[in-house]
Amino acid sequence: MADTSRLASLLADADRRVFRFAATRHWPGAEPVLPRLSTAANHGLLWLGAAAGIAALGSGARSRRAAARGLASLTLASATVNTVIKHAARRERPGLDQVPVIRRLSRQPVTTSFPSGHAASAAAFAAGVALESKGWGAVVAPVAASVAFSRIYTGVHYPSDVVAGAALGVGAALAVRGLVPTRSQMPSPGRPFAQAPRLPGGEGVVVVVNRSSGSSELASLVADALPRAELVECAPEEVDGELEKAAGRCRALGVLGGDGTVNRAAAVAVRHRVPLAVFPGGTLNHFAYDLGIESPHDTCRALAEGDAVRVDLGRFTPGPGGAAHGYFLNTFSLGVYPELVRVRERWAPRIGGWPAGVLAALETLRGAHQLRAEFEGEHRSLWLLFAGNNIYQRMGPTPGRRHDLADGLLDVRIVHGGRLPGLRLLAAALSGPLSKSPVHAAERMRRVRIGGLAPGTSLAYDGEVAAAPEELVLDKAVEALTVYRPQVLAASAF
Repeated sequence: MADTSRLASLLADADRRVFRFAATRHWPGAEPVLPRLSTAANHGLLWLGAAAGIAALGSGARSRRAAARGLASLTLASATVNTVIKHAARRERPGLDQVPVIRRLSRQPVTTSFPSGHAASAAAFAAGVALESKGWGAVVAPVAASVAFSRIYTGVHYPSDVVAGAALGVGAALAVRGLVPTRSQMPSPGRPFAQAPRLPGGEGVVVVVNRSSGSSELASLVADALPRAELVECAPEEVDGELEKAAGRCRALGVLGGDGTVNRAAAVAVRHRVPLAVFPGGTLNHFAYDLGIESPHDTCRALAEGDAVRVDLGRFTPGPGGAAHGYFLNTFSLGVYPELVRVRERWAPRIGGWPAGVLAALETLRGAHQLRAEFEGEHRSLWLLFAGNNIYQRMGPTPGRRHDLADGLLDVRIVHGGRLPGLRLLAAALSGPLSKSPVHAAERMRRVRIGGLAPGTSLAYDGEVAAAPEELVLDKAVEALTVYRPQVLAASAF
C-alpha cells in the first residue's frame, strides 16, 4: 500500500513538473495559434468542419467513409468522457499562476480536469479517419496533436489528463471499428478469378460514358489513364444503343456511370460474351464498391494486368418492356421502394442525389403503400419485397455490403403490411436486430415465384423503375458476368 501511494505521489509530481515546464517555456509561434485552435475545438466544431472538408475535397467513397468514421469515433469518445469518466474522477484543474496571461483562454472551462475531453475528441477523430484513410489521417494527425498540446499550453489540463484523453479517444475509434469494420477488414469480394485479356493502355477497350451522371471530369481521367481506349460520351437515351455498338467491336466493354448504367452494360456484356470494365461515376456505385473498385485507377490497373472475376447476375422473368429477362446487379424490389426511387429522381435534379434520397426515405416511411401479392403460393399483404443479388452482410445495425458476389443466392427480405409499416420497421431497427422483429422476415433463396400483382404495380431494379407483370420469377444467372477487378486492391491514401 505504501509502495502504491509512493508511486502515485511520484507520478503526480512528474505531472506537475511537466506542466510547469510547458507553462514556463517559450514556444516560438505558438501564442497566436494554440489558444485559438483550442477554442475552435470546443463542442467538436473544428472536427465537424474537418469532416465536411474531407468529404467535399476527397476523392470518392473512401473520403466520405473516413469523415463519417471520424465523427462516429468522436461522438463515442465525447459521450464516454463527459458523461461518465469526468463525473467519476473529479480532479481539479491546474492553477493558472504559472501560465502567461497571453496564453490563457478567454473563457475558462468549469468541468473537472481528468481526462481531457478535447484530447479525447481530437484523438478519436484522427484515429477514426486514419483507420479508413491513411492519407487523410496523416493530414489530420498534426492538427489533433496540436489541439491536445494546446490544452496543456493554455493551462487547462495536466499532461496526464491529455494522455489519458488521447488514449480513450483511440480506444473509441477502435470500438467503432469493432462495431462497423473498415473496408480493409472485409474479406476480398468477387471470387472466383476469371481469364480476361490484358489490355494495357486500354487497347481494345470501348468505354461508354453516361453524360447525365456528371462524369466529365472522371471521363477525362479515364482518357488520360487509358490513352489507347475509345471513349463514347452519350445522353441517357442513347446509352443502350451505344453499348450494343461498342460490344460488337471491343475486346472489353467499359462503362462509366452509376448503378443503372452499369446494369445495362452488364446485360449487354453477358449477351455478347465480353468482359466488363466498370468505372464508378454515378451518385450511387454499390456494385463497383462491393466489388472493391473505388476509383477508375483500380479498373485501369486490372485492365493492364488482365485481372478479372466472375460474378452472379440476379434475373427476373419476364423482363421490362417485353424482354425475355431483366437483370439486377444489386437489388430488385416491389412495394414501397419503386415509389422511393420516383421521389428521389424527381428531387435529385433540384437538390442533389443524397438530399433527395433522404427526402424520399422520409416521405415513404410515413406512407402505407400496401401491396397484395402471392409469394411462393401464399397470399400476403406486403409493404416491401427486397431481393438482393448475393447475401448482404451487416455493417453495424443495418445491411451493408456483400462479401461474395458469386454465392448463387438471393437475399430475400419482406416487410409485412399493416398499420404504419415504415415507422414500425424503423422502430424495430432501432430497438434491436431485425431478424427478431415480427415486422420483417428474411430468407436465403435460389428461386422465388411472385404472382397476383395488380395492374399498375411497379418494380425497381438497380435504381430503375418499370411496370411489373402479373406474375414473375426471380432467380440467378450464376457466375454469368466477367468483370475486371485487381486481385490485390490498392490501399488508396485518400
